[in-house]
Amino acid sequence: MPEALPTVSVRIFDLNPPVEESLPILRRLIGENITLIWFPKVKDALVKLDPSQIIQILTNLCVNARDAISGNGTITIETNTIHVDQANINTGHTCTIPGDYITLSITDNGHGIDTQHLPHIIEPFFTTKEVGKGSGMGLATVYGIVKQGNGFIDIESEKGKGTTIIIYLPLQQEQSLLVNGPIEEPELPHGKGMILLVEDQPDILQLCRKMLEHQGYTVLAASGPLEAITLAKEKRKNIDLLVTDVIMPEMNGSDLFKKIAPICPKLHVLYMSGFPAEYIGKQLRGDEGVNFIEKPFSITALTKIVHDILKKRPEK
Repeated sequence: MPEALPTVSVRIFDLNPPVEESLPILRRLIGENITLIWFPKVKDALVKLDPSQIIQILTNLCVNARDAISGNGTITIETNTIHVDQANINTGHTCTIPGDYITLSITDNGHGIDTQHLPHIIEPFFTTKEVGKGSGMGLATVYGIVKQGNGFIDIESEKGKGTTIIIYLPLQQEQSLLVNGPIEEPELPHGKGMILLVEDQPDILQLCRKMLEHQGYTVLAASGPLEAITLAKEKRKNIDLLVTDVIMPEMNGSDLFKKIAPICPKLHVLYMSGFPAEYIGKQLRGDEGVNFIEKPFSITALTKIVHDILKKRPEK
């Protein structure tokens, strides 16, 4: 059974600054044909979450919105506040606990979601995209982050008119614990070595690649197991670590490791997945004591576990 390491660093912070800091990355992701609009409608939007996960939420939702837009379009990001009382709950409000909430809304003017799909849209692997165009983990990943923050998520969509995703996070009052100024991750360990990174979601693949390269690693990025096997045959003795998703279309991560390990004699492996360790353990039967990190994870968590694995390798 793999053991998931602690992957989040929860704190109270103002939601607005990390959203604003994410805008340049988001604009590059969505392309020049889509206008990104940012409306912070509330000051002191204090929430309790891992700040590094804000970019994950926004990336997943904005990429989904981008894919729903044909030609030119608009994506609007807003923060606001709302009070939910028992009367609201009794009439079917998404939030089932009374209180004050900060809302983070992402609205697009794309093709919208069919009514019959709405009840299933957050389920892992559910996707309305063509085969090979997405694995259906984007909204499921967002849902996991929001639930970690004791929040709620609502989806409003009309076919042909667009979609709004509304995230509700409990408003925090503990000013003394607020992180002032830019949110900074702890100093991350730099390392060296070659990593073969395998992930079938292109946006996650590129984000993880950039994270690891920034810390000094050489990264070979593969969008699937077959491409990874080809890269392994080319580099052979140079690859130190395989970082792979567990559940992929061509084969699972465990089978991939078993195919690559004889080719790369000093290979270690780190499995990652949006499913919890209990479920993934069934996919990794026979792989005792393996390294596993549960999505969504922070930059700090990924860098730390990679560093810890590689520092155990024998000197060649």
